[in-house]
Amino acid sequence: MDISAQIKDSLISRIKNSDNLNFLKALQTIFDASEESLYELSAEQQKSIQTGREQIKKGHFHTNESVLSEMREWLSKK
Repeated sequence: MDISAQIKDSLISRIKNSDNLNFLKALQTIFDASEESLYELSAEQQKSIQTGREQIKKGHFHTNESVLSEMREWLSKK
């Protein structure tokens, strides 16, 4: 028996023998989350993400430090 089958058998046995409702609910939440897509993006959102990744590869971005510095300078003029 491979390791995957051993783990599955162990988990099944432990779940069957458990009377801990909080534990079982937590497992249910884990299973539900793993079966669902956490983020469903529209085609437009996916395209925007891809565009952003391409801009980063080309070096077309600002570091957090440079943005903060620019904001501090702007705020000091107010």
